[in-house]
Amino acid sequence: MELFFEELYSVDRIAEHTSVAIPFKKGVFKNVSDISVVRNDLSYPVQAHATAKYNDGSVKWLFLRTVVDLPKSNSTAYEFVMEKSNLPMAYTMANTVKSEGDCICVDTGAISFTVKNASDSIFSSLTYLDKTYEANQFVGPILKDGEDKLYDVKINEWAILEEGPLVTILLGKGSNILHDSDEHLDFEVKLTAYANKSYIEVAYYIINTTKHPVHLKDLRFRINAFVNQNIATLESIYSPSKVIDSTGCGDLIVNLDGQTGPVYHTVGIKDLPQIEEMAPVSDVRTCVATSNYKTDFYIGKDGHALEQVIDAQYLLLEANEHFAEVFYGTLFADRTDSHSGICATIYQAQQNYPKAVLADRNGLSVMLVPENVDKVVMLSGMAREQKFLLHFHSADETIKDIDNRSLIYQMPDRALIAPSVYCESNTMPDIFTKKYVPEVERCLVSKADGHARCYGMLNWGDAPDPGYTQQGRGNGDLVWTNNEYDYPHACALAYARSGIRRFLDYHLVAARHQIDVDICHYSDDPLIMGGQWEHTAGHCKNGTMVCSHEWVEGLLDYYHFTADPKAYECAISIGHNILRLLDTPLFHQKGGINARETGWAMRTLVALYIETNDEFWLNKCNWIIGHFETWEEEYGHWLSPYTDNTAIRVPFMISVAVGSLMRYYRVRPEERIKAMILRAVDDLIEHTTLPCGLFLYKQLPTLNRLGNNPLILEALAICYELTYDRKYLEIGMPTFEALSKHSFGGNVGPKKIFGDAVISSGAGTKGFGQSFIPITTFYTAAVKAELI
Repeated sequence: MELFFEELYSVDRIAEHTSVAIPFKKGVFKNVSDISVVRNDLSYPVQAHATAKYNDGSVKWLFLRTVVDLPKSNSTAYEFVMEKSNLPMAYTMANTVKSEGDCICVDTGAISFTVKNASDSIFSSLTYLDKTYEANQFVGPILKDGEDKLYDVKINEWAILEEGPLVTILLGKGSNILHDSDEHLDFEVKLTAYANKSYIEVAYYIINTTKHPVHLKDLRFRINAFVNQNIATLESIYSPSKVIDSTGCGDLIVNLDGQTGPVYHTVGIKDLPQIEEMAPVSDVRTCVATSNYKTDFYIGKDGHALEQVIDAQYLLLEANEHFAEVFYGTLFADRTDSHSGICATIYQAQQNYPKAVLADRNGLSVMLVPENVDKVVMLSGMAREQKFLLHFHSADETIKDIDNRSLIYQMPDRALIAPSVYCESNTMPDIFTKKYVPEVERCLVSKADGHARCYGMLNWGDAPDPGYTQQGRGNGDLVWTNNEYDYPHACALAYARSGIRRFLDYHLVAARHQIDVDICHYSDDPLIMGGQWEHTAGHCKNGTMVCSHEWVEGLLDYYHFTADPKAYECAISIGHNILRLLDTPLFHQKGGINARETGWAMRTLVALYIETNDEFWLNKCNWIIGHFETWEEEYGHWLSPYTDNTAIRVPFMISVAVGSLMRYYRVRPEERIKAMILRAVDDLIEHTTLPCGLFLYKQLPTLNRLGNNPLILEALAICYELTYDRKYLEIGMPTFEALSKHSFGGNVGPKKIFGDAVISSGAGTKGFGQSFIPITTFYTAAVKAELI
């Protein structure tokens, strides 16, 4: 199997860490230890584990880590083989981890560190070259709320999340605790260390475990260069220097040929050698940098304090043409002295604004929320993960090389596998076709790319829905879709089907938002805790949990693609939330609206069964099927009560029921389910098809306008799957043609500030989430039937 790396950077990457998720057909692959990655008569180190297995014990999904050599300005390929290689090993990896009492010690071969239970510092100690940093040199992350109250840091316990020759991941659980109070916000901190590399990723995951909104006025992490207790105080990290040149706007900035101040400004790599010569590291050289197209550097002599802030106005006034889920730019601060240096890069800082970094004589500050910039308010139950890279380097490391590592952190090289691998694994829906219609393919790409980009720490990865907002569902505020119709799952499928890298990045960003913001992580109400909020203002303001708006397939995709157990945990918690909702009185009535809810519930329960092989998740499905049967018996067909004295056919709702029943039928085929599906769709065709060939919106004189809901296409493709009768596809062709024609090159437009968000023009994400599976399943069926 080929692992393909696209041409990306104009520099060589040596022993570059990378990862990839690989699906397998049932029974094909069982022994995770019998694998190799090879190229040019060399074998490369691997670290792997299964994230999902079939009920026969064979591997369904493998998460593979490896290191590769990637040539500058060229693509390359490696080979994954399901056997141990006898070829010489390209690299020897020295990554080790061991537990010693209350401590865990990690040594990557380039850097070593220790963490300790019941600590107020992320690191107990850290050694690079021959310099050791002590615990009190790592301060925070420290939280200050909107009332200027400071919260201490307490890490209760550390655990080894993943270990192997290439990567070690540690997970610490703790709290930001309000001074002289029991009030706290829980957090998790994850440290990822890479073999033979001197950088560590820090992921800080904060959860509002209070019963009220919390204004995060300031949230920062400080690294002090000196062991000095006076420096490592809460108050000192807010004023490390009296002189701060912020975002290059101070009058200390000089041109390249000037000599009038301690700060030099350059735009672009070509000017760096001259700047570095003018600002040597004989004492302390500071640097802050941000990029969009080229990196913009501010470099200080003699430990001059420099700060770079990203806020709403910064984003509003900056043009950027990138697909921001893949890359926007970077933001880092570096402090280098005659011994060594430290660089801190915030991951996707612009996308998750407000953010800031600071470098001064005494150390570095990473502001995950900078003080007095833009307001970030976390509602009760919200969580958010923010990440940064700590890169320890030698004193002679050039700023160009520091910048290079920072940029690669923002947009890492990814191993891509062919769509045929996903297709042949049978782990995904039947969305792969051997015949491509250019017009349809352009439409699918256009739909994927056309969503609005919504910047902001709590917004990135979601988008407001214009229709819901205009209907007033947010009482004047934007109504966020909360990844309705499982937009992350649609993006994952789009990536697997096409091999287009950015669709994977769309998925990763959206699923991360769903994990953090769209799911309730703290509540006393069992009908809310662990569930996903329905689309609402403020992501969860006045929101509710309903079965028809809780999605797990995209979370499970994220788990497979990243091996992050948080995604799996959230999927399971949603499943339990749905089961609790199904036990409420609302779901023990007859009627179409409940059928819609139970239909989506069954889709989730079946997905969890497929993932876990646990029959527990199917226990409620027979009850749901009985609900559909009762619905049909009550009204003669699947009709929905509408006005007080009408019951009508709603193609959208019937299609939801068909899609959910079919997912169950594929794992537990029963003739009664097949017959019920066919009766429902035959009745739908007879009563809701318009003379123009499209389906109506709802069967009522006031609502029988042209329907444009794509879910009917999936229902028709399902009937073709059950019968191989082309009539089901022929009746759907006008709808398919109407939905698969529009295409355009991308999404570029003006940005506006709405509350805590900067939003670019574009559609909401709901449309693509709703349409991708119906269009592609119908498309695939029509190709098989030779209608296309």
